[in-house]
Amino acid sequence: MEELITANQLVDYGDSNIITLEGLEHVRRRPGMYIGKLGDGTHVDDGIYVLLKEVLDNCIDEYRMGAGKAVDVRVKDGHVEVRDYGRGIPLGKMVEAVSIMNTGGKYDSKAFKKSVGLNGVGTKAVNALSSTFIVQSFRDGQSRKAEFGKGKLQSDSDVFADNSDRGTYIYFVPDNTLFENYIYKDEYIETMLRNYAYLNTGLTINFNGKKILSKNGLTDLLNENMTAQPLYPIIHLKGEDIEIAFTHSDQYGEEYYSFVNGQHTTQGGTHQSAFREALARTIKEFYSKNMDLADIRNGVIAAVSISVEEPIFESQTKTKLGSRDMAKDGVSVNKFISDFLKKELDNYMHRNSETANILLQKIQDSEKERKAIAGVTKLARERAKKVNLHNKKLRDCRVHFNDSLTKDENKNAAIENSSIFITEGDSASGSITKSRDVNTQAVFSLKGKPLNSYGLTKKVVYENEEFNLLQAALNIEDGVDNLRYNKVIVATDADVDGMHIRLLLITFFLQFFPDLIKKGHVHILQTPLFRVRNKKETMYCYSEEERLAALAKLGANPEITRFKGLGEISPDEFKHFIGKDMRLDQVSLKKEDAVSDLLSFYMGKNTPERQNFIIDNLVVEEDV
Repeated sequence: MEELITANQLVDYGDSNIITLEGLEHVRRRPGMYIGKLGDGTHVDDGIYVLLKEVLDNCIDEYRMGAGKAVDVRVKDGHVEVRDYGRGIPLGKMVEAVSIMNTGGKYDSKAFKKSVGLNGVGTKAVNALSSTFIVQSFRDGQSRKAEFGKGKLQSDSDVFADNSDRGTYIYFVPDNTLFENYIYKDEYIETMLRNYAYLNTGLTINFNGKKILSKNGLTDLLNENMTAQPLYPIIHLKGEDIEIAFTHSDQYGEEYYSFVNGQHTTQGGTHQSAFREALARTIKEFYSKNMDLADIRNGVIAAVSISVEEPIFESQTKTKLGSRDMAKDGVSVNKFISDFLKKELDNYMHRNSETANILLQKIQDSEKERKAIAGVTKLARERAKKVNLHNKKLRDCRVHFNDSLTKDENKNAAIENSSIFITEGDSASGSITKSRDVNTQAVFSLKGKPLNSYGLTKKVVYENEEFNLLQAALNIEDGVDNLRYNKVIVATDADVDGMHIRLLLITFFLQFFPDLIKKGHVHILQTPLFRVRNKKETMYCYSEEERLAALAKLGANPEITRFKGLGEISPDEFKHFIGKDMRLDQVSLKKEDAVSDLLSFYMGKNTPERQNFIIDNLVVEEDV
């Protein structure tokens, strides 16, 4: 092989290629290693929210250690201020604590026994990725203040007298050369802050003048997030290092909110898996019946929070717990949660017979439905296997065929990086297929309009070929944890039929896979309505306002094209709309979005009522 490589094919590799990165330069060069993706604030997992979370984690750690009962947060015009009333960073090491990697007090388990951040990176990453970063610590009548720019020290005061309350003040402005055109969304920040409050009853968070606190912990969390009515009062159990709350509803699937040391583990982990297993087995043993664990969990809405010494997370952004032990004494997470539930939940069920009876009826109803569709399910699985998904319905992406990755790594890569476009018709799917990034973007083609699934049982998922094949393509039959794509993107024409297909698909997901929407996986692709161009410039417009602005900019007599369908957009043009600047609207659910009422009104049999609603809200589009 060596003879085949000529000298001019070799890349020079000498002393000059060996680079030592000083200070926080590595964070700036490889930000994804520390905060995940950069983003512009459009999505809840964008980097600017991770920066805020890293600062807040330190404040929460102070509260959990018994220092300070309030945190002040102010976010305005992209500038962030956070002030806690904890112990304050030791003044002599304040600059090092926010600027030198692997420096911090959390390596000492006496000072921070059950902390979220244990690797001495968080605040340093914020410093490195901010155009301006100011830290000030207040301790025992003294203070010190330092300012940085992109991780480099700009000024540092001597220790001076200051009688302010103890604690730490952080001010930062994310670097807009990294986070281009970023904007903070208050609703994303509020959700983050409410989660902190639910997990730390007694803590008050003041956000832009609004007070956020919780009296009932995880019970408040479930009440604020449930979009279906609970079948019985929320069961709330607390012990040392553990808090659990759960109930059941008539929705399909399972819905979990899990936390470790106050950190929202959005991707679950060992504690969530242990809870799922222990909950089902404890309930099964209570009734002493031969129950299927899936029937017990069907419709469950639950939250679990545990505290772990020196937790191990599977990524720097701490969204999935990897720890198998609670602490150095070797007690496993699985045994800890299982023992707690066996004792506390069993006692609760014996004391609350009405709740136990309601839960038993729910489990029996789930079992009855599962058995009713058992035969259909088997046939549907066989049919899905026979249909050549990878050539006929699904054009998959290469990330799923990387055999050099382990199973877990392959799954994580797919979850983080891949997306699937669900579109209708050969023309539209053909345009997207030719324009997509084949490494990370898949395309699923529907055949005509899908069925209105409102009011139907899950049997229709297997009986209807389109739904059966879509479920198989997404790999969600056994739950969202097995989802093959991070983003499920509904890509339909911007006309009445396209809107109808969107509604039918969203109805399908809401009916049978609501967690797909609640976890933020479902999006709507926005494509331009107009192309406005002259000989020098082409502008794509997503609204009438953008069209008018384009006309004003391009002057007299530009060519205007109104795109009626995705198939009308050439592949060369389409690649601009599904690349890095792709516009997506995330489908989300709030408590006030009562799912059953929404579906009943928009997808039910109340045609006259809906007709009047359409007439009253009709907007006529003028010809262009």
